[in-house]
Amino acid sequence: MDLRPPSLATPLTSAGLARRAAAPQDASQAVGQEAGFPGAFKTALQSVSAAQSRSADLQKQVQLEDPAVSLEETMVAIQKAQIGFQAALNVRNRMVQAYTDIMNMQV
Repeated sequence: MDLRPPSLATPLTSAGLARRAAAPQDASQAVGQEAGFPGAFKTALQSVSAAQSRSADLQKQVQLEDPAVSLEETMVAIQKAQIGFQAALNVRNRMVQAYTDIMNMQV
């Protein structure tokens, strides 16, 4: 599961970064979306939440013996949700560690 926002999914060269910095922001694109890291993190958390909801729904359907849902599909959905949650947890832990490091710096 790629937790990066679509605009950052492909790596950019230094020329690409310069073009992105020089390009004006599209106002219609920014409506309803936060810019920068907070928006990307919020989108990633929503994606993880959706994956967890989907896996829970598939688990219920398997337990109710729904013939339209396979056990393999359910197990893959559970693993995707688990990996996404672990990735989000690692990002959160690194953010807390970075905050702690900055707060402990001597001025």
